[in-house]
Amino acid sequence: MMKTRTEQDPFGSEEIPSDALYGIQSLRAARNFPGGAAFPAEWYRAMGDVKKAVYLAIRDLYKQMDLHSSEITRSIRMIPEQTLDAMIQAASEVAEEKFLDQMIIPAVTGGAGTSINMNINEIISNRALVLLGQTPGNYAVVDPYNDANCFQSTNDTVPTALRLALMRKLDALQESINSLRLSMEEKEKEHFNRLRIGYTQLQEAVPTSAGRLFSSYNEAFSRDWWRISKAKERIKTINLGGSAVGTSLSVPRYIVFEAPAKLRALTGQPLTRSDNLADATSNQDSLVEMHSMIKTLAVNLEKAASDIRLLSSEICGNRRIFSIPGVQVGSSIMPGKVNPVICEFVISSARQVQANDQLITSLAAAGDLELNAYLPAIGAALLQSLKLLINSTESFNRNLVSRLTVDSEASWDSLIHSPAAATALIPWCGYRAASALAAAMKAHGGTLFQAAEKVKAITAEMIETALLPENLLSLGFSLKDSTLPGRTEDKTDET
Repeated sequence: MMKTRTEQDPFGSEEIPSDALYGIQSLRAARNFPGGAAFPAEWYRAMGDVKKAVYLAIRDLYKQMDLHSSEITRSIRMIPEQTLDAMIQAASEVAEEKFLDQMIIPAVTGGAGTSINMNINEIISNRALVLLGQTPGNYAVVDPYNDANCFQSTNDTVPTALRLALMRKLDALQESINSLRLSMEEKEKEHFNRLRIGYTQLQEAVPTSAGRLFSSYNEAFSRDWWRISKAKERIKTINLGGSAVGTSLSVPRYIVFEAPAKLRALTGQPLTRSDNLADATSNQDSLVEMHSMIKTLAVNLEKAASDIRLLSSEICGNRRIFSIPGVQVGSSIMPGKVNPVICEFVISSARQVQANDQLITSLAAAGDLELNAYLPAIGAALLQSLKLLINSTESFNRNLVSRLTVDSEASWDSLIHSPAAATALIPWCGYRAASALAAAMKAHGGTLFQAAEKVKAITAEMIETALLPENLLSLGFSLKDSTLPGRTEDKTDET
């Protein structure tokens, strides 16, 4: 039979497993908010760092009190040195993601994060008790409220920890974007002169190259990398020390200034105390702005994945120019089938991020007066978006982009069989002759060269010159270009 201990609160008593590090507040929250996803480990780890920073600031405060003894300072309740040391060690262990199984509340809760804060407080208190040779639940020695939560509030510790967790994830996201961008750059260089027909509105348009397509992705992801760096700036301001509503009620001024500094030194993240703690406590627009920046990455990832999915599709038949690597069996019934599963994973992840953006926006707007009660749901959605983007970016790069091949023969074949390629001949032969060439191809099929035999105004030499990569891919053509053959007369172009 499992041994238990009895804990009490204003609502009655509950039996808790005797060795559990969580307590009655965590148990009630787990029952009140059932069925949700697990609490994010990143946020849990950051809560440990925040608690440790406060405890370190408290220890320094006590040293200052010893140096400046007075009736006022002596009246402040002081945590025994051994207890404070044990709490610092317990918080350090939480920051190492130990005892994560004791975080029994889900990611989404009510109460603006009180359940998050109390679950952490109970873990720290009970772990400190064990370190002191006591049994969990002996709160007369280490109390979750008086000790673990000393000079703190849910309303400043929980949002501060969220921002710390987000900044760490943004660092990881920047790295994954940069790796993907470098892969796109390599593909751009490798295939810059590999010609293909371009498409607008899913219809053949004008000649371009595979490298040009990769270059557009490279530029987009470079912008995303820059946005992520700016996103960190938007959320680096924290309200630690602000207590319940940003007025720092019941918090020593020393803690208000020192705790954020301790956290910055402890984590290496550029966190800074807000000049307006009331604003930082009640308004979450900076989180909305941050998510809108990472949502843009989701848009660019989906665009690139959709393009590659199209150009590698078997609907294109023998004109398919991209070949995606096989990463898993495509069907349980159709042998040899290879599906674009990485593209689909990226697109699905991107859509979830876009959905989270709407959730975060609406919940940030739903905050009332001095506090936003929906921070747990906002934070969970933010962290989910970041993890989805990191994972999908890394998988897209590792399992698809870096292994993507371009079929040069199919690419060239699609180009010379496309009536749309006749557009490239206009500077050499004029619109009417190019139009006649395109019409001949549509009527009889075949290649540009075969159609040119029927349209006498166009020669094979013109086509070969027009389709040189340096002519097709340059920024327009020069009127003095020595490679430009004499044009046939075309009065419709005189204007």
